[in-house]
Amino acid sequence: MENGNPIGVIGGSGLYELPELKIEEEIKLDTPFGEPSDQYIVGKINGVGVIFLSRHGRGHLHPASAVNYRANIYGFKKLHVDALIGVSAVGSMKDKYHPTDIVIPNQFYDNTRGRENTFFSRTPAVHIGIADPTCPILDEILYTCGKEIEATIHKGGTYICIEGPAFSTRAESNIYRVWGVDIIGMSFATEAKLAREAEICYSSLSLVTDYDVWKETEEDVNVDIILSNQARATTEAREIIQKAIPRIQDTRECLCRSSMKEAIASNPDLIGEETLSFYGPLLDKYLPLSGR
Repeated sequence: MENGNPIGVIGGSGLYELPELKIEEEIKLDTPFGEPSDQYIVGKINGVGVIFLSRHGRGHLHPASAVNYRANIYGFKKLHVDALIGVSAVGSMKDKYHPTDIVIPNQFYDNTRGRENTFFSRTPAVHIGIADPTCPILDEILYTCGKEIEATIHKGGTYICIEGPAFSTRAESNIYRVWGVDIIGMSFATEAKLAREAEICYSSLSLVTDYDVWKETEEDVNVDIILSNQARATTEAREIIQKAIPRIQDTRECLCRSSMKEAIASNPDLIGEETLSFYGPLLDKYLPLSGR
């Protein structure tokens, strides 16, 4: 695996660095979609290439609603990442998920508004399949590693992704519960959609920090509660990542890395070289510039 593609990790609230990462360099990238949240930290964990990015930037400069998700995911693709682990803080929407638990969601309901959540908002027309938005192989690896360190970890569940940066009203929180969602956050759906368009396997370690505002016997979610409850889960997430990295193989029996194969609706003969050059590594596997 040492000579294979690097594995990406994108850290959210509370995970702004990976102390386990033996850093080799930091890379500042420009992308057609603007600047990523921060520099990409390149190094190794247990001899395996890893690239880390702070979703909100070091110092938490960007709220979830203002993160340039397209630039972040494009940057990972440009750096040849084909497996990405996202870590984020979430609220519990059910009694069975407690603060400091970890959830690996495999579904989402996207309740964001006005975000750029696709690379393909111009020619060509692309319709990606995302019925199952996470990589089942990555999900299983992370879950197995979580059980091995005796974390309280749950595999599967529906994540409702809200726009933010404000938390929910009490009415919203209770309506979401009626919808049957399991956890609530502000980043997973957007990253999962873009990762699928980039043919990057994606899985999330969602760290439960609160009960949003629905549970009358608990204090309403606020920044202090999130910060105080995430420390233990963040430590466990780092341990899970450290154990999981060597188990993520280049050859995976999943469809994530061929998701664009039947997604491009436009006639390739009518897609100009300027467009292909703009999209670069997102399209060159199927619509290469050379030979046209």
